[in-house]
This record gives sequence, structure tokens and C-alpha cells, in this order.
Amino acid sequence: MAAHYQVVGSTSAAISASVESGIRTGDLAAGDALPAVRALAADLGVSPATVAKAYRELRQRGLVTTAGRHGTRVRPRPPVAARRAALLPPPLTGGRDLSAGQPDPRLLPPLGPHLAALAAEIGPPGGYATDAVLPDLAALARDRLAADRVPAAELTVTGGALDGIERLLAAHLRPGDAVAVEDPGWANLLDLIAALGLRTVGVPVDDDGPTVGGVRAALAAGVRALVVTSRAQNPTGAAVTADRADALRTLLAGRADLLLIEDDHAAELARVPVHPLAGATPAWAFVRSVSKPYGPDLRLAVLAGDEATVARVAGRARVGAGWVSTVLQRLVVSLWRDPATAGLVRRAADSYDRRRDGLVAALAARGVAAHGRTGINVWVPVPDETVAVTALRDAGWSLAPGGLYRIAAAPAVRVSVSALDETDVPALADALTAARKGPFLTHSV
Repeated sequence: MAAHYQVVGSTSAAISASVESGIRTGDLAAGDALPAVRALAADLGVSPATVAKAYRELRQRGLVTTAGRHGTRVRPRPPVAARRAALLPPPLTGGRDLSAGQPDPRLLPPLGPHLAALAAEIGPPGGYATDAVLPDLAALARDRLAADRVPAAELTVTGGALDGIERLLAAHLRPGDAVAVEDPGWANLLDLIAALGLRTVGVPVDDDGPTVGGVRAALAAGVRALVVTSRAQNPTGAAVTADRADALRTLLAGRADLLLIEDDHAAELARVPVHPLAGATPAWAFVRSVSKPYGPDLRLAVLAGDEATVARVAGRARVGAGWVSTVLQRLVVSLWRDPATAGLVRRAADSYDRRRDGLVAALAARGVAAHGRTGINVWVPVPDETVAVTALRDAGWSLAPGGLYRIAAAPAVRVSVSALDETDVPALADALTAARKGPFLTHSV
């Protein structure tokens, strides 16, 4: 724990509030260790049970994580409004930042012409008594999903993929329930599950998606939900193949106790077919976001599923946010109907494929096996993440450490190719190859 921060409090609520305050102000940084239960109890003059209860509350809220002998530490991305400078690595002056995981802004479709057209035809202002899903959006979404063999008779919209997943988990699960997630997997999802008071069970993922053995083990462990990324998996670029989908559908068939969630966040940017699991279980949902292909500021995702699941999500939205802005829905309809925009999205997908495949091939030529079948990320195994990230920063490259995405998977770094020019691929491959060796091997050669 940071030497200058002292946890205070005489009750479990006060102790947990003190820790949260330290995280929020940045006095407790991501990865900082908290005192051992008995040591803190002695310092504060309270019982160990009081401190243990405080730590349990912090774990349930996703602020800290406990790792056996390694003690209790602040999570890498705790769900509180903290000073970003305390959570993010220092900026890299004069280097290339390949850590963000966002689409290339140079390849996003321009929104201005579509917004101008909407301004001219949008009609009178709407009121609160509005449909949750515009009929035009629903019709286009159903056509797009049907082309990928996703049943979409029941459909709603949410404020992005993560918003949809949060609503699904909240509607079906209760604090303490276990959720099977890909390992390595999406950092935001891991944080969300912790913030909801749920438990994660890691499922190993290879280039073809979640492994059958891993899913089988998670089911045996009693998970109540399974989240699968259809393609462009973050961070590995995995995509569920036809054979893997068949095997998983057989394994999941009829599991009435399981909520199956499929996340197709990349949508049109992933130039491989979707092999959906939709309908393998009675309770299921398929979530497709528009943010990656059309722009991160477009907070909208289409959510299809079984009747009860969609009704739960839509019903909960009605007593909360109400609906996703119809102005935003009209904008998405305009983008979907525009052939020029579709061409821009295809061009972006081709560009990402060239950069990603080029980096994977360049690393393979240097004897380094990396993963990146689809999407905008490449996952590069390394012996030591800290050594590799530090060496790469010294060489002018900022990458994301794999610890943000891992539960029990082996160390690695994530490269986001959206900020990588094709001409830079050889230099980055050289730097990654050197960084994997690290200073600890320089004298053994």
C-alpha cells in the first residue's frame, strides 16, 4: 500500500469507505496492496472479522481483488471515478501509443452529412411516450442479423455492447453468481462483472474461440452465465469457427440454468462469417454494437434474444433510462442505408486486416508466435510483461500489459493495430522480438 495513505475507520462500512476514498483520490493506485486483515485490525483496534467484512464488501463492488498469498490489492481498473493519471501509465512522449484499442479515426465514416440530412427531415420534437426501438431500425437490424443466421424476432436496443451485457446480467443473475468469461478477455467486462458483485470463472480461449474443455469445466463449476465473443475477440483476435460453434452448441443444448450471451462488438469490421450459438440455450442474447465500425461516440447496440430475456432488458430500461435516443437511432439507420458508408467500412476492415496480418506474419518470421485472426488487436505472449512493456517504451512503443485482460492465462502484451501504419510493422516486430528476450537473457546468449 502507498506509504502515505492510512486506512481509517472503526466499522466495516467506514473502513471500506476509507479505502474507496483513497482509490478515488489516487492515493491508492491500481495494484497497490492493502494491509493484511490482522495487521489492519490491530492498527485500527477492531476485530479481524470487521476488516474481513470491509474487504469482502470492496471485492463485491469490484474495487479490490484477493489473490491468496499475494494478499488484497486495488484492481487494475476499479469502478470508481478516480483521477485518470493515477490509473493510466504515463504518456509516451514522442512515441507511438498502440495501447488504446480504439478504431482508427482516419477510417471512421464522416457523420456530418448524415446529421445535416437528419436536421432537415427529423420533424417536430418527440416526447417521453416514444417507442423504444424505431421501426426502421428494427427492420434493418433484423435483416442484418438474419443474414448471419441470428434469430431476431425479439429485439431491443441498448446504449452499446457493455450496457446491453450489464442489463442482461442484472436481469438474470444475483450477487455472488458465477459468470464464465474468456481468459484472456475484455477488461471492461471483467470490471463490470466485479462491480455487479458477480464472480468470474475463466475459460481458456484459442484462435477458434472459447475451448470446449474450458466451457465444460465452467459448467461443472456452476456458472449461471457464459459470455462468448463471436469474432474480433479482445484481446486475442479469436473468432468462433463453424466446428467450434457446433461443439459448443452440443455442449450447451438445453441448459435451462444458463444465460448465453454472444458479443459481436466488431460487426462489419470482422471479415469472417459469424457462427452464432443463438438458441442453444433457452435463455440467450446476441449483442451487436455499431461503435467499432461507425464510431465510438455512437452508443448503440442491437440486442436479440429469446422473448423472456429481451422483455426483461426492455422492461428494465423503461423504468430507468427509458430508451436509446431516437436521434441516435435515426443516425444509425442513415449510416446503414448509405452505400458509400458501407464502402468506407469495408475499406477500414481491409486496412485492419493488412496491418494485423502483417504484424503476425512479421513476428512469425522472427520466431515469435502471436495471435490475431480478426479485429484490431494482436496478442503477443511474453515471458515477463513488466520487462517487455518497459523495453518497448524505451524503444518508443506503448503497448497494453496483458495483466489487464488475464485471469489465469499466461503473460502477454496487447498491440492495437489501429494506430499502426503498415510501414511501421517491421520496426515494431523487431522491437517486440527484442523485448521478449529482455535484459535478463542478454548475458546468456
